[in-house]
Amino acid sequence: MEKMFENTMYATRWLLAPIYFGLSFALLALGVKFFAEVIHTLPMILSMSEMDLILVVLSLVDISLVGGLIVMVMFSGYENFVSQLDLDESNDKLSWLGKLDTSSLKNKVAASIVAISSIHLLKIFMNAHEIANDKILWYVVLHMTFVISAFVMGLLDTMTRK
Repeated sequence: MEKMFENTMYATRWLLAPIYFGLSFALLALGVKFFAEVIHTLPMILSMSEMDLILVVLSLVDISLVGGLIVMVMFSGYENFVSQLDLDESNDKLSWLGKLDTSSLKNKVAASIVAISSIHLLKIFMNAHEIANDKILWYVVLHMTFVISAFVMGLLDTMTRK
């Protein structure tokens, strides 16, 4: 009875597989949004101000960082919690596959969130004349919360590895 229970419980890890696969749809949606923004910007590129162009580019960088975060979570989460990816040597295998444990993944996710938050904060500062000072303060407080959290997570990870 115990063996059957343990095997059943262990097999439930496969319930995560559709969730990780579902993240590929989020990646697809980001790709659509990315190219929609590019297509929307191209006809106006010569008449745009430098500031507006920088804001568009920052949005595109933001989307690419979120996309990279999704890929990281999707593949390393699948490998850590479901099953190893059996890729042929002829495929381009990502160098970090199989090397990210849950602790490393958490740190990379935290660093990505800080980078995304930094870009968002930069966009807010570039439009500061349109945003109330109390809102800007809250954006900075939120960003600093992400920075401090990532720093503490990295510090704790370093302390537990020693």
